[in-house]
Amino acid sequence: MLKSDFYYDLPEELIAQTPLEPRDSSRLMKIDRNSGEIVHDRFFNIADYLRSGDLLVMNDSKVFPARIMGVKPDTGVVCEFLLLNQRSHNTWETLVRPGRRLKVGAKVKFSDELSAEIVEVIDDGNRIVRFDFDGVFFDILDRIGQMPLPPYITEKLENKDRYNTIYCNETGSAAAPTAGLHFTESVFEKIREKGVDTAYVTLHVGLGTFRPVKEDNILDHKMHVEHFSIPEETAEKIRQCKARGGRVIAVGTTSCRTLESAAGLSENGEIRACTHDTGIFIYPGYEFKAIDGLITNFHLPESTLIMLVSAFLGRDKTLAAYETAIKERYRFFSFGDSMFIS
Repeated sequence: MLKSDFYYDLPEELIAQTPLEPRDSSRLMKIDRNSGEIVHDRFFNIADYLRSGDLLVMNDSKVFPARIMGVKPDTGVVCEFLLLNQRSHNTWETLVRPGRRLKVGAKVKFSDELSAEIVEVIDDGNRIVRFDFDGVFFDILDRIGQMPLPPYITEKLENKDRYNTIYCNETGSAAAPTAGLHFTESVFEKIREKGVDTAYVTLHVGLGTFRPVKEDNILDHKMHVEHFSIPEETAEKIRQCKARGGRVIAVGTTSCRTLESAAGLSENGEIRACTHDTGIFIYPGYEFKAIDGLITNFHLPESTLIMLVSAFLGRDKTLAAYETAIKERYRFFSFGDSMFIS
């Protein structure tokens, strides 16, 4: 299977640079998974397409200001660090620029209360960095850091909170689980009135979500590994939903990957409370074990995300839906519009 099988031509003006306000005013494309029938609506009407007894499963990971700028005191060279994975309380795997200036032993000062030293260069060129700080590390990042927006967003985000869902809780992501950005308290109220329940998982989104598939044959692509956890309350809600004949609907590809990863850990596909790492790669031919519906945004061409959607909806139906979205001038990517597939 070739990555070119998942290519589409997107006009640049449809790439959403800024978030809409209110959040739930984004457009919604409802797609029937069997027939491919499309309905156009607004996200604030999402409850109209849900049923009593359904369960929405959401990723409550919180994006933190993981991009920080510093200076090498010995040379004055300006450096950029993007924090990826926390290894210990003061040690992180980090993407750095300029890499040629940041060898083992190099020191960088970010502010009076934060400095760092490169302690290791790992296989993919990332650095293991040890930080020295005075105070609470994440409080310092809130003051001096910037949100790690995807490279296709070129406008500065004035409100850092706008790159987080309103239900985010667990700090640790380098990118937002963007399908959840459309939800508002008003939407949740309508969902509850419909008899739809909600539950949460945590998957900390890493830099790999920005990385395109480079290999022509997608089977040669190596997925990035991300950490996830599912609490017992969520596992129990999923069991109850299945027992009553409701649908388990993943809000976003990260929630989908979490649930499908957890289902793959048991012989019968039952989802149990767990904490694990996953590098699951979902593409056409994959047999879904956990989810019955998917809420997601419109994704990059030739990305693992559009491959996941194609696995759930079917490649031809997916590309047809994307052609319709382009024709109807939907907004694409992180701050764009959404689709609900069921």
